[in-house]
Amino acid sequence: MTDRSAPTAHPIHDLLRARWSPRSFTDAPVSAAQEASLLEAARWSASCFNEQPWVFITARRADAPEDFAKLASLLSANNQAWAPKAGLLMIGFARSSFAANGNPNAVAAYDLGQAVAQMALQAVALGLGSHQMRGFDLARATAELGVPEGHEPVVAIAFGVTGTPDLLPEKIAEREVAPRVRKPITDFAHLGRHGTPLKL
Repeated sequence: MTDRSAPTAHPIHDLLRARWSPRSFTDAPVSAAQEASLLEAARWSASCFNEQPWVFITARRADAPEDFAKLASLLSANNQAWAPKAGLLMIGFARSSFAANGNPNAVAAYDLGQAVAQMALQAVALGLGSHQMRGFDLARATAELGVPEGHEPVVAIAFGVTGTPDLLPEKIAEREVAPRVRKPITDFAHLGRHGTPLKL
């Protein structure tokens, strides 16, 4: 695989530069120790009032094939073309209210996102790739995965050893090698108020 490090305009940590979202995975398994490390990274993510409003339903292909197949079956047809080759699948849920008082937690999905972002960086540290997906059946995930009421399905995630583009269908392989691009910082960061240019 060619280098997919981000072509940054300013220095950032190597873990951040190396993180990307591959679709090609080999059939190498993800170990229990690697999964534990990923979940430990999520565990120590920041959250409002330390609520930790995330729930992850997980399955490793090598160790829980029936559970893995269930999670894979929830994915959209496009994602089913590549994601089931990963060694580990997860579905992430956000609890929509605070446990202590039942009040709505407006930032539950935000906090879940932070936990997933930390797992994505931990995956890089472990030599794994990760790909986050919204393309899955939210209604089935809610009905079939046994998560208590009041939890919103938000994200599916594939973790595994990154493969080569030739393992993918042609149209998906083209996306795997496309140049990595981002908006310039000046498109989204403003000085003091929106519309005032920020000079870096």
